[in-house]
Amino acid sequence: MKIAFIGDSLTEGRPGVSFFNILKKKYPDIKFVNLGKAGETVKSLHTRLSKNKLDQDYDLTFLWIGVNDIYSRLLKVQAQPITRNSEEFREFYEHVLELVMQSSKKVVVVSPALIGENINSSNRGLLNLSLIIKEISQEHKNTTFIDLHEAFTEQLETLRTTDYLSTSVGRLVKDVFFYRSPKRVDRLAEERGLHLTLDGIHLNSKGANIVVDKYSQVIEGFQSNN
Repeated sequence: MKIAFIGDSLTEGRPGVSFFNILKKKYPDIKFVNLGKAGETVKSLHTRLSKNKLDQDYDLTFLWIGVNDIYSRLLKVQAQPITRNSEEFREFYEHVLELVMQSSKKVVVVSPALIGENINSSNRGLLNLSLIIKEISQEHKNTTFIDLHEAFTEQLETLRTTDYLSTSVGRLVKDVFFYRSPKRVDRLAEERGLHLTLDGIHLNSKGANIVVDKYSQVIEGFQSNN
């Protein structure tokens, strides 16, 4: 079985705790391919997949993209082009999904999770993107939707959250280089008052394991049906 993971830094696994590495240990007999790239937006991903065609033999592909189309607006530097509005996001997402579907028997589209753990802030924009992604997934037969935004916000509803959100590129780079081990990541997240992330975006151990649980359900369901 061969599974691809396409997305941004959350899929790549830096900064923060890598859900991908946890899955690799959990399923040693499955071939996992990590196609995550830091800073990726739905527009830049479309360019990447158009220029570099995917392998044609994936059994399952997880497509997790979209958070940077909102988060990049909060950063002082925008490394990749972002969509201007919901209509343009829908258009480019549909193009990306078409490219991914050509290479995989089944595609799992995943909603963006969080922008900050205060669920009353920028996360309203993510809810809109989640609804768009869900609608697109329903139009395709071999596509499944995972609502990580809902999964993460449910975890946070009963917790005291902070407004911490890293919007400094320098801070992000420092987190990449100096906080590599899960223990260090989790310690820094706790210092910042965060429950599921390192910085409001990238995952700590608890956040990574939410993703692992959701992805595992799909993987094991696919295995049992094939």
